[in-house]
Amino acid sequence: MTNPPLTLYLAAPRGFCAGVDRAIKIVEMAIEKWGAPVYVRHEIVHNKYVVDDLRAKGAVFVEELSDCPDDRPVIFSAHGVPKSVPAEASRREMVYVDATCPLVSKVHIEAERHSEGGLQIIMIGHTGHPETIGTMGQLPEGEVLLVETVEDVAKVAVRDPEQLAYVTQTTLSVDDTVDIVAALQERFPAIKGPHKEDICYATTNRQAAVKAIAEHADAIFVVGAPNSSNSRRLVEVAARAGCGYSQLVQRATDIDWDALEGVRSVGITAGASAPELLVEEVIAALQGRFDVTIEEVETAKEAVEFKVPRVLREQA
Repeated sequence: MTNPPLTLYLAAPRGFCAGVDRAIKIVEMAIEKWGAPVYVRHEIVHNKYVVDDLRAKGAVFVEELSDCPDDRPVIFSAHGVPKSVPAEASRREMVYVDATCPLVSKVHIEAERHSEGGLQIIMIGHTGHPETIGTMGQLPEGEVLLVETVEDVAKVAVRDPEQLAYVTQTTLSVDDTVDIVAALQERFPAIKGPHKEDICYATTNRQAAVKAIAEHADAIFVVGAPNSSNSRRLVEVAARAGCGYSQLVQRATDIDWDALEGVRSVGITAGASAPELLVEEVIAALQGRFDVTIEEVETAKEAVEFKVPRVLREQA
């Protein structure tokens, strides 16, 4: 019996972005330079496969700086940290490397610049996400107010409606933030926005690619982790763009085969912290059950690279 035909639309770009690539290199180079163990505060990026791989190489993942010894290097995750964290590391005379994505650091600098100009900041982001905690922690308590929804905008209590600016978590859905920004501008006409869109190029590109394949695919799989904001947004974007079924899968073993009953076309993409090897694993699983024809749908080319910190480029 022959396998049923399946057209597989492969989104491009997908998977690792420059910030994730840099963060992983930072951990690997730190282990190479200082030997194991090297401590990492929080998951370096939100992907179990990546974290497990780095753990096997000698990284120790901890929740707080208090879990680290004074005499071993510590790395801060790509999502960014509150200012209190490097301050405490300096007080303890620890060797530390900041793997914060440069695009997240740009938002931090922006928030500080607005604050120095006397403005209170409204951040569009998700409560409890490491990036939100890191950005809000750049300024004293009360200087950054968090909104998650249009409804939150109506309730937020500000110091002075004439002295406001907003910033955005870099991994949100482009479509979601449009409505929240519009609500902020309607309620606070004087609010200042970022010079350039805060949502990162990789988030924007991956969402655009998903929209392009959603119109062709009966189902879409997003390879990524449940705690990855940008991966979860891709699932939502696919559903909103008209795809009848979209599922987040960490590995090929997560595929819901019953949902593919009668499906003739499938789209695949990956969140910015998911390695290509996991995409290949999902493709191989589909090839085991279907006669697969692969079509890559490319909506943008990416050539962004971020340098690792100088301390890791210097000879040990």
